[in-house]
Amino acid sequence: MAKAYWISTYRSITDNDALAAYAKLAGPSLSAAGGTFLARGVPAAVKESGQQMRTVLIEFESLAAALAAYDTPGYKAALAALGSNAVVRDIRIIEGV
Repeated sequence: MAKAYWISTYRSITDNDALAAYAKLAGPSLSAAGGTFLARGVPAAVKESGQQMRTVLIEFESLAAALAAYDTPGYKAALAALGSNAVVRDIRIIEGV
């Protein structure tokens, strides 16, 4: 079974306190759901049409596990802490090859 990857890019951050509250809950929740954080932060370099945006990369054992992690009670609590206006981001969950 192929692993899956959750990629989050933050287009804008307007409330750092809400983001910190989210991260405090989201990290443990996603780890408990089987996620392994592989990278997070601002890119060291961007190429072609890349943008200098905070990016998070999390590995899961399967696509089903990655998709299920988003719907866990712990992650829902993290989303509530983040609120609807603190960030604009793009989350993609893709299956590995």
